[in-house]
Amino acid sequence: MVVFTVGGDVWLHGIRSIPVALFFFAWLVAAILCSAFVVVRQAEALAHRLGEPLGTLILTLSVTGMEVSMISAVMLSGPSNPTLARDAMFAVVMIVLAGLTGTALLLGALRHSRQEFNLEGAGAFLSLIIPLSLLGLVMPNFTVSTSGPTFSTSQAFVLSALCVGIYIVFLGIQTLRHREFFTGNPGELPRGEPGAPLWVSVVLLLVSLAPVVFLSDELANVLDFGVHTLHLPPALSGMVVAGLILAPEGLTGIKAALRNELQRSVNLLLGSALATIALTIPAILMVGLIGKREVVLGLQPREIVLLAVTLTLSLMTFSRSKTNLLQGAVHLIIFLFWLFLLVEG
Repeated sequence: MVVFTVGGDVWLHGIRSIPVALFFFAWLVAAILCSAFVVVRQAEALAHRLGEPLGTLILTLSVTGMEVSMISAVMLSGPSNPTLARDAMFAVVMIVLAGLTGTALLLGALRHSRQEFNLEGAGAFLSLIIPLSLLGLVMPNFTVSTSGPTFSTSQAFVLSALCVGIYIVFLGIQTLRHREFFTGNPGELPRGEPGAPLWVSVVLLLVSLAPVVFLSDELANVLDFGVHTLHLPPALSGMVVAGLILAPEGLTGIKAALRNELQRSVNLLLGSALATIALTIPAILMVGLIGKREVVLGLQPREIVLLAVTLTLSLMTFSRSKTNLLQGAVHLIIFLFWLFLLVEG
């Protein structure tokens, strides 16, 4: 942060060659990833102190906070990119529901054959993920109040309020009324493990967010140069943002599946997708209104088809309390096809 505060503007705004851009890209990605892993580590420490499902909830909200912070920083101070938020949120949904879920199910099945999870908890996640993702990423294509695939001011306020409201209801279900939906044996975290004091983990978690937010603006300049110079698909910027944010949590979810803690993995992965839709959309819409930036949320027809296939597949996968090898393989096929279409442009 100190180095880029001193010379970042001069270096990044004066990029003229691909090797220099690659050097700064690798440097910034490494720094942001390190900070993201620290954030997740401190969230994990809180998770083990508080137990399930509060522990997983803290980890999910921490990752969502990083995502919102990165997108907001780029929107307000980086190059104008009205589709960045849409591309990042769609990338999160595809990476989580297709890539990470498929990897967790596949590797878990290879080691443990069939794995079990709480059917009611997965159903609760999907009952919100499906309608909110369609309202947030598909509905803007069919509204007539604005000329493009965007929401009007009143529509943005109403959708934001509804998303936040239903997520608060969900939190009440998850943490108070029906906690048993989101716990399982052996996927439940122990409570009260020894470690640093609670306030230390909270402070370190918040401090670790600072490099993620600050350096994301610098990374946006490098990505913008790469997209324009190499004629890459603009959606790659959203995938890079999503990949950086999801890397630590995705690794945690996969490790949980390998330990035969599929319930923990389901809570992490589906919770991340839900928080992205329910919280990132309202946050980005408000940032756009306050910063007077256009926010394009409506997906292209090709992405709508991929979203529909992924949501349908997820609904089928989590309609049974046991998973197997085939389900993970199918999720990965959808993910790899999305990656191919993304790179092809």
